[in-house]
Formats: sequence, structure tokens, C-alpha cells
Amino acid sequence: MTAHFSHPARPALKLTEPIQVNTTEAPPSPREDFLVFGKPVIGPEEMAEVQAVLESGWLGTGPRVAAFEQSFAAYKGLDDEQAVGVNSCTAALHLALKLSGIGPGDEVITTPLTFCATVNAILHVGATPVLADVDPVTQNLDPAAVAAAITPRTAAILPVHFAGRPCDMTALVTLADRHGLEIIEDCAHAIETTYHGKPAGTFGRFAAFSFYATKNVTTGEGGMLLCRDPQDASRARTLSLHGLSRDAYTRFRQAPDGSPHFRHYQMVEPGFKYNLTDLAAALGLHQLSRVETNLERRSLVWKNYNDMLAGVPLNLPSESDSDETHARHLYTVHVGDDADRDPLLDFLLQQNIGIGVHYLSVAEHPWYQTSLGWSPDAQPQARDLGRRTLSLPLTAGLTERDLRDVVSVVKEFFDERPDLLLE
Repeated sequence: MTAHFSHPARPALKLTEPIQVNTTEAPPSPREDFLVFGKPVIGPEEMAEVQAVLESGWLGTGPRVAAFEQSFAAYKGLDDEQAVGVNSCTAALHLALKLSGIGPGDEVITTPLTFCATVNAILHVGATPVLADVDPVTQNLDPAAVAAAITPRTAAILPVHFAGRPCDMTALVTLADRHGLEIIEDCAHAIETTYHGKPAGTFGRFAAFSFYATKNVTTGEGGMLLCRDPQDASRARTLSLHGLSRDAYTRFRQAPDGSPHFRHYQMVEPGFKYNLTDLAAALGLHQLSRVETNLERRSLVWKNYNDMLAGVPLNLPSESDSDETHARHLYTVHVGDDADRDPLLDFLLQQNIGIGVHYLSVAEHPWYQTSLGWSPDAQPQARDLGRRTLSLPLTAGLTERDLRDVVSVVKEFFDERPDLLLE
């Protein structure tokens, strides 16, 4: 099934020079409106496409999903049949692990500095998640820690490109090749990311992407599974819809001569309800058409943050290497080693500034401690980062006023807390 939709031209967002804040000005009063963390930029093209889907009467998996899959595969330099739209990155991870044949008795090495879905997907196939610590500068998996965690039961390495910065894929692929392991990339933050000129998501057998509401490309809820082998993609597509041989749109399509022709389906393998809908893909089509323009805008916001927060007692995010593309998904900062991060979180919220925490080490969560026997002390770098970090708003829609408000509130907090210094 092939479908093509034009992407109406949209004027590029006007980029401005880095903003200068007059630090002698009195701090602003609290915003009357709440600055939503990760608020997506939704334009008239998305709204028109959604309206067209509603008017068509076909809301489920159909031609727009196919078009979105093709557009995403092309963006990643892959063939149409290598991309499978699903309803979340979690679903994509689960399918990737299942298609890899990973299950009970197997171990999968991943990072403790991630959302719980990464670990839960491993548990859902009956395998054992194994945490390796992170590099304190990149916040990505430390290859040396991964090497130390490999055992005869290890089946795969599941790296997460944290905040949009690529992992050291040279080292991780070398380890995987040496030990005969799968590489499954969690690219929830890494749509635009490249490593040594190669797109994130193309290093292993599978890769999972997220289009959650706060992501750089959003469908509200949604994800994409990339497969190196088109046969894996075909099976993934079947598994994503209960294991049926044909989806509803395919069953009701006309015959080549234009006559009505019903095609029966068979349930060929017990599957899941993971399919993406045309209603969601309608957003994704136009979001993807602006992905590079929006990255330019977020890069400018990132530079403004760096300039405007210079001298504030926070550790700012490190820069990636020159041969890498950082997707600029999260702008994470850290308080000093002995400082309490939570008062700053509370102060920002009290001033109507939305923030995030990315992430508490997964070993901090009680279920993993009681059920798996994990302790955050086993990965001290991730433990310390998770207890000190917070993420400031970063979207292509952030305005100069938004930036000024965020920075002024951060500075006001530290002016009132001179004891919080960098260690």
C-alpha cells in the first residue's frame, strides 16, 4: 500500500540573536499563565490534516500511517518497508525484543538513567534487565561499565541516546560484535541525532522512537519501530495488530479493477494492540516536515540558555562532539553535589514555570528494589545525576519572554539561596 501526501510549505521560524538579560532589572512577578514543559508547536497544517481525517471517516490505521512510515524511513535513509508505526515507543521496544527472540533466561544491558518503560519492556518479554552505569559527562551508557556487565546470559545491549546526545556507538557496536549480542536502540529522544554522520536508529537490528506529546516530533501518543530486515518489519506489523494477516484498511480496499473486494484475514500469531492511527499520523506528517527547522530553533534556545545562565551556580549540559548531531530534546542542569535540588523545582513551579526531572535512576523506584533487589548505589554516577538534575523548558515554540522568565526565576532563586554553590 502506497500513499503520498504533500507537505504544505511553512515559513521558517524567525531566528533571533542570543538574548541579553539585564541582570540589574527587578525580578519579574510570577507569570499569570503556566509555561507548559515541552509544549509542542502545532500549526495550521496539522490541524487541517486532522480535520481531513475526521471528514474522511477513516480514523484508524490507513493511508496516512503508511505515508508517515514512508516519510520517516526516508528521513532515516531507509526503505519504506523498514519502518512500522506503533502507538508508543514502549510498544516498539517490546516488539523489538520479541522479534529478537529475547526471553526468559536472557539478560539485556541498559542504562539506569532512563524512563521506566525501557526496563519494563525487557521485563515484559520475561528477560532480566541489567543496569550499567553512565558516563557523568554525556549521561549515556559507559561502554566500560557495559563490558563489565556482560555475562554468558547477555543477549542484547539497549542504549538510550539521552536528551538527544548519541551514545558511543563505536564502542557499543564493537562490544556487541565481539560477544554476538543484539543492539536495540532506544531513540525516544533522538529523532534528529547522528553519530559520526550516521543517523541514530540505524546501528542495530532494531530501533524505537517516540512521538509522545513532549517529543521533537509528536503525534500526541505514538512511536516507530525501525527494522534492519524488512521481514522483521513485516512480522512487527502483524504483531502490532493482534497478529492479523491484514488490517481493516487493507481488507476493505477495492480490487485493481475498481470493484468491491473483501479480503479475509487470518490470525497467524498472537499479537498486541499496538497499531498507530491515521488521526495520530496526520499530526506526524507535518511535524516531520519541519523537524530540521525546529531543531535550529531549539539549538538557538539552547545557546541562549548557556549564555544567560553563565555564572549561575548550576552545572550546564555539556556539548556533544563536532561529528555528532545533538537532537536538543532536553536541556538538563544539575545543582551542586551537596545541594538539595527539590527546592528549586518547587520554586520554579510556584512561579508558573513547568519543569521536568530526567531522570531519577530507575533503581531509585521501590518496585525494582523490592522485586529485583536493585540499589541505586550500584550505579553511583546515575544515582548522583538523578538526585541533582532538572530539565528546563525547551521547545521550538519558546519565546523570548519565556526564556527571560525562566532565567530570571532561576537567578532569583539563587540570589535568595547564596549557600547553594557549585562544588
